Amino acid sequence: MPPAFTLPNLLTATRLLMAPMVVWLIVQGATAAAFGWFVAAALTDLLDGSLARWLDQKTVLGAWLDPIADKAMLLGTLLALAWAGSVPVWLAVVVLARDAVVLGGAGAFRLLTGRLEVAPTLSGKAATFAEFTLVSLILAELAFAPGLTPWLPPLILLTAFLVVASGLHYVWLWSRKTRDFLRGRQPS
Repeated sequence: MPPAFTLPNLLTATRLLMAPMVVWLIVQGATAAAFGWFVAAALTDLLDGSLARWLDQKTVLGAWLDPIADKAMLLGTLLALAWAGSVPVWLAVVVLARDAVVLGGAGAFRLLTGRLEVAPTLSGKAATFAEFTLVSLILAELAFAPGLTPWLPPLILLTAFLVVASGLHYVWLWSRKTRDFLRGRQPS
């Protein structure tokens, strides 16, 4: 079996395939089912990285596929929730803009240097955790009405703050790496 075909990568690929189902369920108003699929997807996110470390099955494919699966799930659900009026449109725009800036910076660095290493930052992980938490709680509120509504506005603001902060951090990192490359040093 090729090294890219590992259990952690299979879990990540499964999460990527689950994203359209969650979006479709939200658009259809089937929030209880969307919540279940979203929680299952979030669990695969927790498991894939842990299993890759535990089983010593870290791969380049996994390093690329994991953030793609996260972004597909989070952007898809946030856009569907914004379309349904369940989250502010501005939050979806902030997340989309941050991801576009990060992707653009990574792409520009790759074009300039001919290489790109995918490595999440602590601020990026915090933003992703906040997004997963927020979407989970919104879907739970829509599906089961557990009384989370008062907690959602502050969590929306915290998530937006973390998303913007991580975006600024990535801009700073890509700028530093580019500056180092142009000065002839190895990017750190």
